[in-house]
Amino acid sequence: MNALTLFLLLIPGAYLVGAIPWGLLIGKWSRGVDVRNTGSGNIGSSNVLRSMGVRLAVLVLILDVSKGTVAVLAARALADAVDISSLQTSYLEMGSALAALIGHNWPIYLKFKGGKGVATGLGGLLALFPLGGIVALVVAVSLMKITRYISLGSIIGVPLGGLSLVIFGFLGEFSAVYGIYGGVATIIIVGRHRANIVRLLAGTEARLGQPAAETPPKAEV
Repeated sequence: MNALTLFLLLIPGAYLVGAIPWGLLIGKWSRGVDVRNTGSGNIGSSNVLRSMGVRLAVLVLILDVSKGTVAVLAARALADAVDISSLQTSYLEMGSALAALIGHNWPIYLKFKGGKGVATGLGGLLALFPLGGIVALVVAVSLMKITRYISLGSIIGVPLGGLSLVIFGFLGEFSAVYGIYGGVATIIIVGRHRANIVRLLAGTEARLGQPAAETPPKAEV
């Protein structure tokens, strides 16, 4: 098996894994709740937290993070097994992480209407550069605790993680190819928070413990 074959197998596979809507599935299996019809209508862990509580939100968070992590680790393991070059391996890992993120945000299973990608993006970052992922997570959680704005922690933490990939890749700590993931993932995730940014600037963003401002349309089941 060569590098091209691996790309053709792993990238679609990472997308399909990333597209698994754990927030929707956990809500329906455990409570019979469609999270698309509650709170913000988002399928991610923050809306699960508002709709169904901490325990299920943590479960969804772990599962969504694992999508990005598994995509990278699977790419790394298969690349080692077929012995492709280190540069090809870096592109494969980076591409798999991005594919999982795109799958989460635009899942084929839900007519391409998915989440915002923070958890899955973090999972990819943790696998590519664990220290950068931990720092981004600590900053994000700290901001969330201080301000009680989940979105603000995400909007600040994500670019910080992406920047760490660019900087340390440039310094030679790992492949500079990882910086592509940092840049593209930051653009995608921050872009998915456009409405949150508008509300933050207007002072109307919901804090932790408050209902989301949006009233989502009834989802098709």
